Amino acid sequence: MTSEPIYLDHQATTPLDGRVLEAMLPFLTHEYGNPSSPHAFGRTAAKAVRTARRQVTDLVGAKNELEIVFTSGATEANHLAIVGAALAARPRGGHIVTTAIEHKAVLAACQRLVGHHDFTLTRVGVDGHGRIHPADIAAVLTPNTVLVSVMHANNEIGTLQRLAAIAEITAPRGIVLHTDAAQSASCGLLDVAELGVDLASLSAHKLHGPKGIGALYIRGGTRITAQQTGGGQERGLRAGTPNVPAIVGFGAAAHLITTDAVPPPTRTRALRDRLQDRLLAAIPGATVNGHPHRRLPGNLSLTLPGIEATDLLDRLPGIAASTGSACNTGSGEPSHVLTAIGLTRDQARATLRLSIGRTTTDTDIDQAADLITRTLTPATADAA
Repeated sequence: MTSEPIYLDHQATTPLDGRVLEAMLPFLTHEYGNPSSPHAFGRTAAKAVRTARRQVTDLVGAKNELEIVFTSGATEANHLAIVGAALAARPRGGHIVTTAIEHKAVLAACQRLVGHHDFTLTRVGVDGHGRIHPADIAAVLTPNTVLVSVMHANNEIGTLQRLAAIAEITAPRGIVLHTDAAQSASCGLLDVAELGVDLASLSAHKLHGPKGIGALYIRGGTRITAQQTGGGQERGLRAGTPNVPAIVGFGAAAHLITTDAVPPPTRTRALRDRLQDRLLAAIPGATVNGHPHRRLPGNLSLTLPGIEATDLLDRLPGIAASTGSACNTGSGEPSHVLTAIGLTRDQARATLRLSIGRTTTDTDIDQAADLITRTLTPATADAA
């Protein structure tokens, strides 16, 4: 019987935590009420949603539960944040700013504003580590700028951005600052008050919660134009019957992080560094992408010269990893993130993303390092 592959793709999605599933099960079976209903079934569901909203509030450091709006995931949250905030601010101006390494959901939302609402867009470049310099943001702002969107942690190379420094530039000008924080919330790195952001997008399946549920943090006083109307749910900002089981799961996953009921990021970082050191020592010319220190603890983006990463993964059925964002799979084009940090098209195609998470073990790391090394350098590995 074939064993399961070693899972090193936690930035694409994470396995559902058993404790999260346990919290969800009643609402998938006998607690089936609509939280908008006035009877006992509805009240039970509504209470569960309130509890989950409070748990997500605690996860991001929001002031109160009214600052959390549940969505179907980070993609919808990004669109609600970017399109909703920009349209609400349209009377003041029609210029928005983002970066060259954003998730495609953010770039698509920006392009919607350009194509359908006559906004102008500036995309700011990054350095070789994938960092945005706050001065570069300041340099492109105009009196017509109404929104800046900068992701907190990159989904391919893991680089963390200096959002607090950017907030010091946008806040005095009255410019809304949004961040796609889908990757960083799982590590306990997201504190909206400390970062100074007005809007933050989240996704439960990045932190061992269920798929199909996310949230948007909206700082009190930030104006948003609803994109999905009809039922008045989520304070009128996101109509539709709430997905109670998924919301409960999101809350439970958030609660595990805030109560330290999961391994700390230091353990993940130690495993990542162990894998990185082994592969760099064994594979001549291999290089690490992203900031050497300020990046997600579980992220390892490696460029391996002379290979096609997709071909390598085909030869490694014992490892579940990726060449970059799961959203880019099958596109045939090199990653826009990797080319933005200066990699050539060939180098981008020779890049492997290995992402480590809560369920990764020491044995997983050692076996993965051996498999990759043997596949790339079979003669050397066999001799050893």
